[in-house]
Amino acid sequence: MTKSLYERLGGADAVNAAVDIFYRKVLADDRVNFFFEGVDMEKQINKQKGFLTMVFGGPNHYSGQSMRDGHRHLVARGLNDTHVDVIIALLGGTLKELGVQDADIAEVAAIANSVRDDVLDR
Repeated sequence: MTKSLYERLGGADAVNAAVDIFYRKVLADDRVNFFFEGVDMEKQINKQKGFLTMVFGGPNHYSGQSMRDGHRHLVARGLNDTHVDVIIALLGGTLKELGVQDADIAEVAAIANSVRDDVLDR
């Protein structure tokens, strides 16, 4: 039986570590950090951990908004493909630092790109 991406990444501990590192990178990156001004980052980080766990094939406890509804207000503030590219690159870089295999990083990027149109409300 083939392991899920969630299992290949290392399960809950790995996803949690990746999200924590990822958001440190996001908040330090002037290309995208302004989208998080005024955001309760603890809540955001917990939502992201649940969402990524779900989409990577782990236990599904995500109860947040749809990608379209959750990002529509950011599109109104200028969120575009360039910003999505930055986010995907920051996540990929985080996973690379954590020793994730290139094929798994590519799968994560494919998952992110699969919701790009919803994130950008198109």
